[in-house]
Amino acid sequence: MMVAALALASACTSGPGAPDQGAQLKELADRRAATERFMREGEDSPIPPDKRNKLLPLQYFEPDLSYSTAAQLDLTEAAKRPVAEMPTSTGSVARYERVGSLRFTLKGQQYSLGAFVPEGTQRISELFVPFADETSGTETYAAGRYLNLQPTSTGLYQIDFNYAYNPYCAYNKEYECPYPPPGNRLKVPIRAGEKVPVS
Repeated sequence: MMVAALALASACTSGPGAPDQGAQLKELADRRAATERFMREGEDSPIPPDKRNKLLPLQYFEPDLSYSTAAQLDLTEAAKRPVAEMPTSTGSVARYERVGSLRFTLKGQQYSLGAFVPEGTQRISELFVPFADETSGTETYAAGRYLNLQPTSTGLYQIDFNYAYNPYCAYNKEYECPYPPPGNRLKVPIRAGEKVPVS
């Protein structure tokens, strides 16, 4: 099946301007509510109807705006984008082009994450940022989590880990989900966004 990307839960604020905290928290609450409705009622929900009462509501860390940070995307020339082969949850390999590196500071430390698009993408409409961190396998889903960013003309972004979400395979093994590559494994706990699903 196609790689899942949960549009409702994937939005991250993009661009150079950081919104005020009240607006940021309201937007996050609204997004989580919309995601919950989709997961419970949506025709395309990855959660089988007979498992929704068990797996819902989704589990999240409390909102923490210290996990929202400005980032600079260092672009790679389109003709020179390296291809990353990401193993997937079904045992196959997904091929993505690495568009560039997002550099950011989190809690006083500098980090970077690769930003990707599916191989062969001509017009970029969304950047895919899979990542794992030191909570993966304990507090969060073992295979990692995802962020999605809307492209900006400036290369400046606002990464908000409060929007980090689980891939669809966390809820339904029929979905094929790529695992974060080694360069996207952060050596820091990211206690923001979606937690490991209830068992």
